[in-house]
Amino acid sequence: MSNETTQEVNQSAPGAATPDNALQAQVEALRAELEQLKAQSLREQADLDNQRKRLARDIEQARKFANERLLSDLLPVFDSLDAGLAAAGADAGAVRQGLELTYKQLLKVAADNGMEVLDPSGQPFDPEQHQAISQDDAEGVPPGHVIKVYQKGYRLNGRLLRPALVVVARHD
Repeated sequence: MSNETTQEVNQSAPGAATPDNALQAQVEALRAELEQLKAQSLREQADLDNQRKRLARDIEQARKFANERLLSDLLPVFDSLDAGLAAAGADAGAVRQGLELTYKQLLKVAADNGMEVLDPSGQPFDPEQHQAISQDDAEGVPPGHVIKVYQKGYRLNGRLLRPALVVVARHD
């Protein structure tokens, strides 16, 4: 047999491996591997992006609540100033004026740092923000509303630092 006849037989024989078929199979295998690597790269990029977002969220939370301990430690100071102002009554003396100015300055600094006062007098009782210490009858106050606030509550950037201690109007 001549060389030409052998090539014709090899090309025409079914299932015979020719250099073109082998190269095509190799190209397909490389394409499949490339697709796997692309998919893996996309997954890793997504994971990295999620990690960055999670880290940014954690940093933001840490920044928002970094002064939580300091502000929590100041709550008794707020309570003392409230009690001092209540004890001074309506007397407009210099001591009362000094207490009021100090209290307002302290409240402003706290507010600038994300803290807000919860003084729920006359509002509906909210167990998420208030702690009821008793119930009482009160004329002109709807049932389930706060009659009296014994101790103001405080929130820092939406997170409750301390609930308000309240007396709630009794349900009929």
